[in-house]
Amino acid sequence: MTRVDFYVLPDMDIDAAMRFACRLSLKALQNQLDIHVHVDDAPAAEAIDALMWDYPQHRFLPHQVIDESNQTNSSPIHVGFNQPLLQAGLLINLAADIPSFFGRFDRVAEIVVGNTREQGRDRYKYYRDRGFPLHHHELNDWEH
Repeated sequence: MTRVDFYVLPDMDIDAAMRFACRLSLKALQNQLDIHVHVDDAPAAEAIDALMWDYPQHRFLPHQVIDESNQTNSSPIHVGFNQPLLQAGLLINLAADIPSFFGRFDRVAEIVVGNTREQGRDRYKYYRDRGFPLHHHELNDWEH
């Protein structure tokens, strides 16, 4: 069954969630997991794509943006807003909704920042009510 981890950051904006997604991706890579970062749309995919070129600082995260024109599977990190190619590994959800395909992954990471706390509570209830194993992480000073 898919494990769901909630990472609660003290930060107030979605940019912090995207930076944390990069850090989480790096850790997952070190554990040899395939990663799909799910976003709402093309501008969000472009934003996380740009971050992965140099975040954490001086690190390149091997990734590719997956869309209708690019459906190859040549990178350990996929960024996209459609159905992913991956069938296992880690799903990092930065989208507004819980994607219907989340159960195909071994793990799901939900990142909660100040302006998404209510949405985070709703997601927590959704997963809890369906019996998924939940883990909660309060992270302070995560960028230090």
